[in-house]
Amino acid sequence: MGRIIEGIRSPYDLRKLPREVLPKLAQEVREEIIRVVSERGGHLAPSLGAVELAIAVHYCFDTPRDKVLWDVGHQAYAHKILTGRRERFHTLRQRGGISGFPRRSESPYDVYDSGHSGGALPVALGIAEARDLQGDDFKVVAVVGDGTLTTGVAFEAMNCAGAWKSDLVVILNDNEMSISRSVGALSAYLNRIMTGQWVTRFREDVKRLLHELPGGAKLFRLMKAAEDTLKGVFTPGLLFEELGFKYVGPLDGHNLDHLIETFKNVRQLRGPVLVHVITKKGKGYLPAEQDPTIFHGVGKFDRERGALHKGEGLPPTYTEVFGRTLVELAERDRRIVAITAAMPLGTGLVEFAERFPDRFFDVGIAEQAAVSLAAGLALEGLRPVVAIYSTFLQRAYDQIVQEVALQRLPVLFAVDRGGIVGEDGPTHHGMFDLSYLRSVPNMTVMAPKDEGELRRMLWTVLAREDGPVAIRYPRSRGIGVPLDREPEPLEWGKGEVLRRGSRLLMVAVGSMVHPTLEAASRLQEHGISPTVVNARFIKPLDAGLILDLASDHEAVLTVEENVLEGGFGSAVLELLSKGGLLRRTRCVGPPSEFLEHGPRKKLLEAYGLEPGNILQQALDLLR
Repeated sequence: MGRIIEGIRSPYDLRKLPREVLPKLAQEVREEIIRVVSERGGHLAPSLGAVELAIAVHYCFDTPRDKVLWDVGHQAYAHKILTGRRERFHTLRQRGGISGFPRRSESPYDVYDSGHSGGALPVALGIAEARDLQGDDFKVVAVVGDGTLTTGVAFEAMNCAGAWKSDLVVILNDNEMSISRSVGALSAYLNRIMTGQWVTRFREDVKRLLHELPGGAKLFRLMKAAEDTLKGVFTPGLLFEELGFKYVGPLDGHNLDHLIETFKNVRQLRGPVLVHVITKKGKGYLPAEQDPTIFHGVGKFDRERGALHKGEGLPPTYTEVFGRTLVELAERDRRIVAITAAMPLGTGLVEFAERFPDRFFDVGIAEQAAVSLAAGLALEGLRPVVAIYSTFLQRAYDQIVQEVALQRLPVLFAVDRGGIVGEDGPTHHGMFDLSYLRSVPNMTVMAPKDEGELRRMLWTVLAREDGPVAIRYPRSRGIGVPLDREPEPLEWGKGEVLRRGSRLLMVAVGSMVHPTLEAASRLQEHGISPTVVNARFIKPLDAGLILDLASDHEAVLTVEENVLEGGFGSAVLELLSKGGLLRRTRCVGPPSEFLEHGPRKKLLEAYGLEPGNILQQALDLLR
């Protein structure tokens, strides 16, 4: 027999297969995922853990008529392979290739673009209610990870679905992990006492034993009548049934026979149903099974040895510099505490957590709780540092405004992945933080030009007590600045003149400072010697410096890695207007659109954020 996977161009082909060949198909799907991710990078461990789940879902449900939503999309690689994208799977996360997350524009089998955890349940509920209003009868299925249940919005949706008796199927993919190991009382509740495989075997053994005994059938009926009690003892099902869901499970998420029989039965049920499935993150690839956190999202790696490419000899990433510096500062100041939302590895806080476990707080996938927790810690005199990706901090905007900024609390937001993040694409690019943070009263917003300046900013901010501060830095490596010396504090609210010239004032911020300097050097070849300023502060701007320099130059060019509307360039324009200075001005930044996925360097080039484009923009401005 040839490879089964080669005959699967859609779930229609999958549903024609005899059940006995499906385990071989699962093995082939895993091999394809491992091969491509080792060459392209991507979310390996979560997708390996959901292979049988994806096969069973498409085998039993009438997709795409039945709507299946994946929360979040990083467990959906098998889903992509089974829905007509195997031949393009080698383009995963590459510019012009297929996305690492479900994308509606990519396939009719992708119901919505999912990149942030928690959204599938309320969206699925909306689809189910719309279906009923329009008199249709397809099924709606939300496949959610157990980490999703740390998001408040998931429970808000479940509360409504149970109260409304919505016809909705929730498949809980429980692997005890979100990105790092799941935390909190709910996670402990889901995983208490026994694994799903043990529970399943126990129930089947009891059922078989009772039917072999005289009068056993009657005893079994009595046992079923006491199902709520048994569930309360043996499974977490009682919680979901109290929310109005019929609970099924837990099931072995790698046993295709169990999954298929259950899903076929569940498809006939009406009302809200939750199927609890126990899976192993990284299933089928030993290195990912042994270290699912490291292999959650990886770059290229040696699949034979399971060895990641470490980038020896390269400068550290901004994330690494942040983590190391925070540990240094925490050794000197016991008031410093660190907070993450399920991402200690991604935000550089692993060493902090190991060194200061009592001062480290992981709230799970609950960004709103992270910010409010920081407010409470600050109210009692501590110095909380919230380490969070730019795209995820958006989820806590109200808490930033109400709990922190309104009360002028000294919370430091370490805003990682500001700007273009690369292969994760539009759900993860941090394109809006300068705009949404600088509009908040009492908020200071900073961005370092390199890793050394990031250290200086951290030392400066944590020596102050005056209100909230956000330090925004990119997903990239530094430029090689020496980091062995204790950094000097920065002068608050002051920019830095990097070179003095005439005619053109170039004001750049954060990751765009060095590309702007390079563009300025190239301008010399055109007979132009510009002035270049590293702004450092987006809010407050160094108004005195910028206005003084602008008054002596013909034109002003701003450069940033943030959407232009409301961003750094807008702030400079507002300053010039307020100061009554009429100068030819041009703002350089990404376009006002959701940027595609691809390697960060290629995207910077594509969207005009490299020295050559900055040079051309400057020449056009001066014509």
